[in-house]
Amino acid sequence: MSTSYRIAEAAALLGVSDDTVRRWIDSDRLPATRGGGPAQVDGVALARVAAELHEAPQPGATRSSSARNRLTGIVTRVVRDTVMAQVEIQAGPFRVVSLMSREAADELGLEPGVRAVATVKATQVSVDVP
Repeated sequence: MSTSYRIAEAAALLGVSDDTVRRWIDSDRLPATRGGGPAQVDGVALARVAAELHEAPQPGATRSSSARNRLTGIVTRVVRDTVMAQVEIQAGPFRVVSLMSREAADELGLEPGVRAVATVKATQVSVDVP
């Protein structure tokens, strides 16, 4: 079962306005379902767009910093081997890559499209789910 997000949640995760997400839905850049309620954006599709935005940053864009060092974003990629997992998160304009045990990634259910929080400390970055 894939994770889905409301338009406002998708916009916050991508670091864009709700209207931008609506335009992307209308132009088929971002698929959404409208099953009788508010539109829902598929998490895997949202992860794809988040990764695309990271690859092509807007000219003149500035990056803001989190005063609390907690960056909420969406998992865009997870690479696992038998012991470790490399998890990539797009948190607005920030791309965070964390190396953790495979067991931790599995326990957190980290897959593309899942919302996650990266906590940055002076010596490490830890990843959690909200």
